[in-house]
Amino acid sequence: MNYNPHDYQKESIKFLLQYATAGLLLDPGLGKTSVVYAAFKILKQQGLAKKMLVVAPLRTANSAWPREATKWDEFRDIKVCLLHGKDKDQKLRQPYDVFVINPDGLPWLYKALNNDMRMFDILVVDESTQFKNTQSKRFKDMRPLLPQFRRRIILTGSFAPNGLIDVFGQVFILDVGKSLGKFITHFRSNYFDSAGFGGYTYKIKPGAAERIYTQIAPITLRMAAKDYLTLPPLLFNTVEVELPVRARGIYDQMEELMLAELETNTVVAASAAAVSMKCRQIANGGLYVDDQGTFEHLHEAKAEATQSIVDELGGKPALIAYEFKHDLDRLGTAFPGAPHLGGGTSIRAQREIEDAWNSGSLPILLAQPQSVAHGLNLQGVGAAIIWHSLTYNLENYEQLIRRVWRQGQTERVMVHHVVAKRTVDQAILRAISKKDHTQQSLLLALREYATARRAGQPFEASVEALVGP
Repeated sequence: MNYNPHDYQKESIKFLLQYATAGLLLDPGLGKTSVVYAAFKILKQQGLAKKMLVVAPLRTANSAWPREATKWDEFRDIKVCLLHGKDKDQKLRQPYDVFVINPDGLPWLYKALNNDMRMFDILVVDESTQFKNTQSKRFKDMRPLLPQFRRRIILTGSFAPNGLIDVFGQVFILDVGKSLGKFITHFRSNYFDSAGFGGYTYKIKPGAAERIYTQIAPITLRMAAKDYLTLPPLLFNTVEVELPVRARGIYDQMEELMLAELETNTVVAASAAAVSMKCRQIANGGLYVDDQGTFEHLHEAKAEATQSIVDELGGKPALIAYEFKHDLDRLGTAFPGAPHLGGGTSIRAQREIEDAWNSGSLPILLAQPQSVAHGLNLQGVGAAIIWHSLTYNLENYEQLIRRVWRQGQTERVMVHHVVAKRTVDQAILRAISKKDHTQQSLLLALREYATARRAGQPFEASVEALVGP
């Protein structure tokens, strides 16, 4: 297949050629991977680059990067190597052009090369939010090695998932502190005020957002899918369910007393955050009863509602989002034989499932958002997305939807939220409707919900067209 880039892709390629440090902040579906390959090939032809190191989440590393190199005729002469597995030492010494590795493999790579990265001309960090935490080991390991790369590129569709506090680490990868400073503490004090519980969250200072945007504008290119693609409508629907009597009692006890008495187990939640987690489990239909993953099923209300939605689809494909293992267990009973993408799914199985879904041969696919939000192209034509288990993580929420609502989709995409009435589900829905999903923000929404409930007042939450720039 010939690679004929769209105008917006040509603009992105030109941006990568023009700047040695470049952040492509492109929505899923705009072809970031192919853009990088096109720029790399031009630089290689001009003698300005020989080898490229790509750091990407494991699923993205195994899926997007190898596939894009073989998908287009123009890139098939680029030799791509995945540095994963027992033979990675041998692969590192072979004449490949592009080496792809996941962040967990970086310590091995540094050791294998004696911390000398100069064999690579270009560093590409795909899904750069994985380096947003400057206190993480992966960031600290990479930081001193950054100057060894002559060109540095970051790719992401969710540049600031928790707000602008997240951009420092990603921008640092690009310019080693030129735009926003060399230290996260200085960045915080210059642009944010301490806020929230104990001062552990940060509120942007007046006018600071504009200053940040001005500082990083020369080295970043932001493109939203809605501005460059003609996408079908994205519609939202909320389906409410009542908790059965027993589950209602357990839920109320957990929410009010931080204690849930089950028939055979006692589960204690030690903090507000733990309470919200356990309340989410109960609302979904189950509850973990120990630290070993043992769980008890409490009800099938959400699974039954999900099944009803699927029945109404009349055979159209449905991507069903779940979170906990006990959610998957109940959904597996409701939809026997339905494959799932989540923790424990092998790379080989992932590829087979992705191909089957895109070919239209899978009517049901169960997916764990935190496992599949990045790197998959699930272009189910006319597919519906059903949130059996809600997430307060806005990045995972938007990214999962964009696995389906993206370039190549020709029919409208309906997003269904299955919500348990008078539960934390409503607080989660309100939090993501505000594009606000940090743990503290969820707790604040939960407090609003609890206050309204005690006062006997309605607590309404709905989601409009969230997914956007």
